[in-house]
Amino acid sequence: MKNLRMLLSGTVMLLVLGLVNFYIGYHLWVLLEEFVPGLSAGFYWTVFMVIAFAYMIGMVPWPKSLKPAARLFKVVGSYYLACMEFAVIMLPLTDLLYWILGLTGVERSLFTAEAGATLLLLLAVFLIWGSRNAWSTIVRSHPIRIDKSTGTSSPLTVAVASDLHLGNIVGNRHLRKMVAEINRMNPDIVLLAGDVLDDSIEPFIRNRMSEQLKQLKARHGVYAVLGNHEYYGGSIAQYTRVMADIGIKVLQDEVVETGGVYIVGRKDKTAESMEGGRKSVAALLEGLDHSRPILMMDHQPTGFDIAAKAGVDVLLSGHTHRGQIAPNHWITRRLFELDWGYLLKEKLHVIVSSGYGTWGPPIRLASRSELIRLEVLPEGSRSYNEEPLSAKTVLA
Repeated sequence: MKNLRMLLSGTVMLLVLGLVNFYIGYHLWVLLEEFVPGLSAGFYWTVFMVIAFAYMIGMVPWPKSLKPAARLFKVVGSYYLACMEFAVIMLPLTDLLYWILGLTGVERSLFTAEAGATLLLLLAVFLIWGSRNAWSTIVRSHPIRIDKSTGTSSPLTVAVASDLHLGNIVGNRHLRKMVAEINRMNPDIVLLAGDVLDDSIEPFIRNRMSEQLKQLKARHGVYAVLGNHEYYGGSIAQYTRVMADIGIKVLQDEVVETGGVYIVGRKDKTAESMEGGRKSVAALLEGLDHSRPILMMDHQPTGFDIAAKAGVDVLLSGHTHRGQIAPNHWITRRLFELDWGYLLKEKLHVIVSSGYGTWGPPIRLASRSELIRLEVLPEGSRSYNEEPLSAKTVLA
C-alpha cells in the first residue's frame, strides 16, 4: 500500500510538472517563432523537455562513465528550476495583460516581441540579483542572555551554519569562504545545524570537501547534526565516519558537555519515517544539570513548546531557507511557527537560519546566504554589543 501511494504521488507530480512545463514551453515557442521562423517543432520540444527535466535526469544513478554528464544535467536543471519559478509567476500576469489589452481594443500585434523582451530582461535581473544573494553572505549576530552559569563570567561565542548543501553546485569555493568567516569570529564552539550535504555524498568525497571543513577552529569543538538531505542521500554511516575523522562529532540524539554548556543534537525529523524514530526532547535532557545552559540543534524548526517545557535554553534550526526564492517565504511563514529569524518563547530562545548554501538553483530572492554569530551571555557576563531583543524579531 505504501509503495502504491508513492507511485501515485510520483505520477501526479510528473503530470503536474509536465503540464507546467508545456505551458512555459508553449510561450517560449511563440516567442522564438517571432525571431526564428521555421524552427523545427520536434527539435525545439525535444531540447526544451530535456532541459526542463534535466535536474531529475541528473538525479538518476547513472554508470560511472556517465557521471560527468549527469552532473552537468543537474547544474543546468538547477538553473532551470529558478527560471521555471520565474515563469510560473510572470507568464500568467503577461497572459492577463494580453487579455485586458484585447478587451480595451489596444493593438497587440507587437505584444509578443515586446513582452518577451521585457520578460527576458527581468529574468536576467532576477538571476543576477539572486546569484548575488546566494553567494554573498551576511553574518547575523544574536546576543542572548541566559540566567545560568557556565563556570565563568565570560561570554561564549557560538558560530552556527546550517544548510550548506555541499555538492555539485555549492562546492569548495563557497565552503572556503564559510570556514574563513567562521574562524574570523574566533568562536568557542562551532555548530552545523544539518543539511551539510546536498543529498549525495559523492561530490563531497570526490572534491575532498572534508579537508576544508577540517580547517574550522573552535576552542571547545565543532559539532553537527543530520538534516533531511543527509537521510535522502542514504550515506549517513559513511558521512559520520568522515566527519569523525576530521574531528567533527555528528550528534544523533546525543548530548555533549563542553565549555560549560550542554550541546544537544537531535536526529532530524525525517528519522521518524525513514528509520526507527528519534528520542524525545525530555528523554535527551534527562539527568542533565539544568543550572547549565542547554543549546539544542534540531534541523527542522518544530516543537518549540516541547523544547521550552523540557528546559532547553537555545534552539537552533535551519531547513526552511526562508523559502529561498520569493514568494516562497509566504509559504514557509505559514508552515512554521518561525521560518526565519529570532523568537523568544517563554524562556526559550529560538533562532532559525536561512542557511549558508542553496538547494537546487544557487539563487535567492527575499533571502540571503547567512551565518549566525551567537553570543551566549551567562550570569554575571556583559556584552558591549548587547541589545534587547523583542519577543519576536525578524532581522532584515
